[in-house]
Amino acid sequence: MKLTIGFSPCPNDTFIFDALVNKKINTGNIEFELVLEDVQTLNEMAIAQKLDITKISYGSLPLILENYAVLSSGSALGNGVGPLLIAPREVVPPDVKRHTIAIPGEHTTAHVLFSLAYPDATNKVFLRYNEIEDFVLNNNDNLGVIIHENRFTYRDKGLFKITDLGNFWEQETGLPIPLGGIVARRNLPQQVISKVQSLIRESLEYSYAHDGELSEFVKTNSQEMSEEVMRKHIDLYVNKFSIDLGEDGKGAIKKFLSVYCATNKIPVDLNRIFLAEKGPESLFV
Repeated sequence: MKLTIGFSPCPNDTFIFDALVNKKINTGNIEFELVLEDVQTLNEMAIAQKLDITKISYGSLPLILENYAVLSSGSALGNGVGPLLIAPREVVPPDVKRHTIAIPGEHTTAHVLFSLAYPDATNKVFLRYNEIEDFVLNNNDNLGVIIHENRFTYRDKGLFKITDLGNFWEQETGLPIPLGGIVARRNLPQQVISKVQSLIRESLEYSYAHDGELSEFVKTNSQEMSEEVMRKHIDLYVNKFSIDLGEDGKGAIKKFLSVYCATNKIPVDLNRIFLAEKGPESLFV
């Protein structure tokens, strides 16, 4: 059986899925067709139901829950891992609404967190995440929300942090920040989805067991960042929640969706998000 699987070329994703897509582990009768794209493109592909298994921003989850369910392995959650609002000069938070702000995609967690922190800041543009630093550098009145490896490089370019949007979320909720997750199409056979979930965990465990030297798959997709930045990226975004969400991770995701949906007046069934751990008659809970 061939399944399409989408994730980003960022080190955290390539580290997790390396063994899976490069056949370093036994995937049985399942073959994976890889789609490498930035997370906003993957969000749009999921909305259009183009992929069987894919990474998505939790900010897009309410838009795809009818057709996809969240797997327990492969997610990016944590403390101190959230997006940062940056500027080319020092800007105080009350003045943010006077600026144009670049966001790494409309349906991203970064956009949700920014909107929660700055509900009156509506002058936004949506760019690919790796275009945002240049957008800010090219105009003294532009601001940007950065994610991924840009968290480690913005200071080197003379940029200033205004707000850690992840800290804002953590202070408001006391919960880890749900950034991105792995979802599977609900119309796939139950046994297949369960197998894929197990394989993602096995793939990550393989990478942990062999991460003395980063694989070529991680390096070649890292967009020329240094190995030090790659490792910082992996250490920040790959953690215990990536192996298994657990009750804490699932609780954070439910809270995130409830806040998002209340803010945007979108109904959501919080009891129909995750793949069930057991029970053939009840695949989703």
